[in-house]
Amino acid sequence: MQVEVVDFVAGAARAQGVAIVVDVFRACTVAAVAIAQGAAAIVPVAEVATARALRTRHADWLLVGERYARKLPGFDAGNSPTEIASLDVVGRTLIHTTHAGTQGLTAAARVADAVFTGAFVNMSATVRAVRSLTPHGVTIVRMGREATARSQEDDLCAEWFAALLCGERDLAPGRAAIAAALRNSEAAGKFFDPAADWAPAADFDACTAVDAYDFALYLTTPEKGSAAAAEPEIGVLRRWARE
Repeated sequence: MQVEVVDFVAGAARAQGVAIVVDVFRACTVAAVAIAQGAAAIVPVAEVATARALRTRHADWLLVGERYARKLPGFDAGNSPTEIASLDVVGRTLIHTTHAGTQGLTAAARVADAVFTGAFVNMSATVRAVRSLTPHGVTIVRMGREATARSQEDDLCAEWFAALLCGERDLAPGRAAIAAALRNSEAAGKFFDPAADWAPAADFDACTAVDAYDFALYLTTPEKGSAAAAEPEIGVLRRWARE
């Protein structure tokens, strides 16, 4: 298996084989939390205008996301796993737009054979799902800070994904080690800043909870007969069901 690590939207747009789009703080963690809380599906979109248009057509869908890490006006929630966990998402479809993660997912979907989310919270399950496809190549996309600058959390997550995919299972990270490595990182600073009410400290704990969930999330087409099936241009994040 050949593993390539690339960066940002440009990297996602040239992904080959199976793509794993990594956004630890916080988009891919939010997606996993929402599904674990009972959400039916998540629709990742790149543009805020697209997200708002989908909400107009589907008033029962929840609208979540951010720009510059802040919750967008009129949205039901920001890009916060803590905030998502407090919502009633059971059976609901979430429209999700962010500065980095959803940009990478939608870009990779145009070129990759399959697209998975990448985060610490469901790392082992994602590795199992990807390996079950026996791909010739895997592209790990680090989305970084606002999809313009490398970030320690996504670099570290991509490093572990590459190691595990290549069979180095004895190197699997533990929660304490990951939290210790990232607590003083630049990107983690907002979680411990009392003025940053849009990034609660609990989000840091949620994002560094290694293997909190035993499922992978992949981008697929909407289920036939669902409301999302009326939107042929969108992809939907769901649990991987072929492990």
